[in-house]
Amino acid sequence: MYKYIIRRILVFIPMLFILTIMVFGLAQLAPGDALTGQSLADPNVDPEVYEQQREALGLNDPIPVQYGRWISSVAQGDLGNSLVFNGRSVAELIESRFANTLYLGFFSLCITILVSIPIGIYSAKRPYSLLDYGATGFGFLGLAIPNFFFGLIAIYILSIKLGWFPAQGTMSAPGVTGFEAFIDRIHHMILPGITLGLAGTATYMRYMRSEVLDVLGSDYIRTARAKGMSDSSVLYKHTLRNALIPIITLMGFEIGVLLGGAVITEQVFQYPGLGTLFLSSVTNRDYPVVMAIAMILGILILIGNLLADIFYSIIDPRIRYD
Repeated sequence: MYKYIIRRILVFIPMLFILTIMVFGLAQLAPGDALTGQSLADPNVDPEVYEQQREALGLNDPIPVQYGRWISSVAQGDLGNSLVFNGRSVAELIESRFANTLYLGFFSLCITILVSIPIGIYSAKRPYSLLDYGATGFGFLGLAIPNFFFGLIAIYILSIKLGWFPAQGTMSAPGVTGFEAFIDRIHHMILPGITLGLAGTATYMRYMRSEVLDVLGSDYIRTARAKGMSDSSVLYKHTLRNALIPIITLMGFEIGVLLGGAVITEQVFQYPGLGTLFLSSVTNRDYPVVMAIAMILGILILIGNLLADIFYSIIDPRIRYD
């Protein structure tokens, strides 16, 4: 398996190179730049001033020259400076927001796993029961309702009407520390976490039910029962281990999906993470920030795929990589 992991890591190199070309190319194809927005906002400034700034920033250089300068800086760990946020470095902006998005993604994934897997198992053990029909209905609704729409409903009912949860932000007040800060942060993440994990919970639930039902009908499960094994032993020692394989597959992709989906969810709840930073950077045409965030999301997706392959062999010892 170690040889396989090394090969996969080596494959990352050309994939990352292609990713950088795609990210840079899309940024170049986008209309305008940060200075274009400033010139439209203040038409009294001489356009020559903005043209001089473009020349100083190298925005008028040929595209291959701009790409070479950008990729060489990224390879050295320098993501450049923001064109909008008073010249602050892109790394500083991302660092100030990345932890919030990471906490939200992890919290949402925990909710998804803790809710979907037990309900999926029970639905498979008691097919066509009342809970099974309810879980099926929830699954279809979870897949059909857009995250932003569910988030608005959650804010209106659970925050405005009932006042159970805050509608925005990460903390109630500055200066809160210790365990109180931890509880306050969790309290603020409940609504965006449920919203972000809605589609994933519905998907995992349906996959879990389908896989458990499929494994329960296998020959080796009937053999285990014929030998007198209890239902709990059959379920947790034999059935669940094999049924978790597609869930592990989904979890590998879920890393990028959660962080990518947080772009809309964070905007709905005004949650100060990478999502709100990304949208504000797109609006202001701050392409160094946009490219850096897109690169980070792409790398996380590649890492998630690698982790999924590694977990395959842990969950199912029959899987080997030669």
